[in-house]
Parts: sequence; C-alpha cells; structure tokens
Amino acid sequence: MRYVFVSYNYSPDFDDPEAWFVRTLGYTGLMDQLSKRHEVINVKQINYEGIVNHNNIAYHFVNFSKKKLRFNFRLNLYVKSLNPDIVIFHGLHQPVQLIQLGLMLDKHIPIIVQNHAEKPFPGGIKKWLQKLADKYAHAYLFASHDMGLEWVAAGNLKSPEKIHEVMEVSSVFFPIDRPKAESQTNTKNAPVFLWVGRLNDNKDPLNVVRAFLKFSQGSPGVKLYMIYHTEELLPEINELINASLNKEAIELIGKVPHADLLYWYNSVDFIISGSHYEGSGTAICEAMSCGCVPLVTDILSFRMITNNGECGVLYEPGNEAALLAVLQQTACMNVAEKRRLSMEYYKRNLSFEAIAEQIEEIAEGLV
Repeated sequence: MRYVFVSYNYSPDFDDPEAWFVRTLGYTGLMDQLSKRHEVINVKQINYEGIVNHNNIAYHFVNFSKKKLRFNFRLNLYVKSLNPDIVIFHGLHQPVQLIQLGLMLDKHIPIIVQNHAEKPFPGGIKKWLQKLADKYAHAYLFASHDMGLEWVAAGNLKSPEKIHEVMEVSSVFFPIDRPKAESQTNTKNAPVFLWVGRLNDNKDPLNVVRAFLKFSQGSPGVKLYMIYHTEELLPEINELINASLNKEAIELIGKVPHADLLYWYNSVDFIISGSHYEGSGTAICEAMSCGCVPLVTDILSFRMITNNGECGVLYEPGNEAALLAVLQQTACMNVAEKRRLSMEYYKRNLSFEAIAEQIEEIAEGLV
C-alpha cells in the first residue's frame, strides 16, 4: 500500500532536510518500519522545496504558503495527486483542513488522524468544526484508548469505535553496557534516578524535588540527576535544594545533546516524572527502551506506557507523600524484574516495529 503522511504545520526554522530528519527521529522510525513493506511518502512544509529520499521514504518538502495553513487548497490537491491508499493526518486541531481533504479525496481512501497531545475544543465554532470533521476521519490514533474516549465523552468525536490505542512516538535508544555509559555520565551512586523534561508547572519538578529530598534523608547515597532544556521553575528548584541538608542528593545537569541521553538512560535505575498531563511521554518511552524503571504519575498516557503500572509504579499527580512512598518502595523492589518487564513491554507495544504493525492492522481493516 501507499501511505501518505501529511502535516499542515509550517516549520520555517528548518531549511536543511538533514536537520529535519534529526529533529524528527522520535517519529520517523515508524515510517522507516512501514517502508520495509509499503511505499511511504511524507509531505511536510519546511523552508526548503524538493523531494528527498531518506531511509526508503520519499520526503516531499513543499512550500505553498508561509502563512498558517487554514485554507490550503494546493496542499490538499498535492496529497490527492500522490494517489494514496492510506492518509495519515497529523493533529486533531485542524478540522478545516481535514474537512477539505476529505472532500477532495476519493471516498474509498481512508484518513487516519493521529493525536499529538491535543485536547478537545471546549465549545464554540471550533468544537462544531471538530464534530463536522469527524465525518471524514476513518480512524483516530491516541496514545491511550481512554484519552480518545474523553473526546467522545466531550462530544467532539462521535464514535468510540474509531478510537485506536497506538503510541505516538518511540525511541531511537537501546541498552548498552552500563560501565560504558557511566564512563560518559560520571554517575557512581546506586540507586540512581533520572528526570528528563521541561521545568514547568505541568511537569511539576517542584513536587519531585521536595519528595526526593525527603527520601534522601533516610536513604543515604541515592542520587537524582535532572536534565532539562527549559528553566521556568529553576529558581524555585535551586531554593529548595540550597535549603536542604541533603543538597548533594540532587544534581542539576541542564541541557544535553539528545544523542547523549543514550548514556544517561543506561546509567540509571529509575526514570521519574511528575507530569499532570502528557499526550504520550517521549522521555519515559526512551528510558524504558534502555531498561529504566518508570516511577510516574497516574495519568492516562502513563497508564498505557507502564501497562497500568506493571512495568513501574504509578502515583497521584502533585501528591508529595505518594511520590515519597513510591521512592521508598524502590528499596525492596525487584529492580531486575521490573527492568525486564519494561524492556519486554517496550518491544511489544512501544517500539517502532510494534507501532508500525498496529497501524498496518488498522489500515488493513479500513481498505
């Protein structure tokens, strides 16, 4: 079959296809897998025009408009000209484009819409347009089935039968020898915990820092390394750490090249998240691919990623006492068994290979 992926977002900061390939590694591995058995075309607008073949995928870089693509007849016409068997449409916040594309394509060509952390429009004309666009979507991909059901319950989507649970992203990382990884990260303590994410309110690093500092009081030698690329709450975090007698228990690493995360994920035992909402959970998925045990909040996407906590431990978002209890549980946890469960579940459900197989099965049921 011919799969055509299309995005209506314009990324003007990229004028080099190679840079775009690096930027989208967490997503394009899916297309790499599909291209082993199908023809795959990816239509994208960056500040470059031309067709580039990369990893057996035909990237069609087009530039029909540098403005936000609300009414882009030419892009939809271009997608139609590619004669797709299946269209993968990125995002649920572009109902006008979905309606236009659905009207232009032959009715027998299924459109699969992938959620990228969007939430349902609460009301007004945007919600009405989403409900109207639902007619032209044959299937929806959500990282968690329950996340899709929230859209149905809100009235933005009509039928739960169109909802499919498929992970949004995956990992380019893999297990390596721990001493080799530690030689790059200089991590010596055991057990070792890792945070990877923005320092914003949704990620809730303050709750994580408070709980870990309390945990370290009764568990000498534990260490939390924090990697982040935005610093919204950094002053408050520094204040908490500097006021603690156990300030050495947390080390702020800051921003690192994405490729270096291979060594970090393979140097630690546990990955921690404090998120109140995630569309999927890229860092957690990446960490699990290297065998990290996830200690994460009990939100819909993380329930799916951890197989309802079987691969790690879930706790109530924002609950410092609950996270402290989870951290204390790690002292008697069978870490080797949890690591095994994490990697097995990742390979079976979260890897690019698994995601491609799931999408193929959905597509075959639509054509």
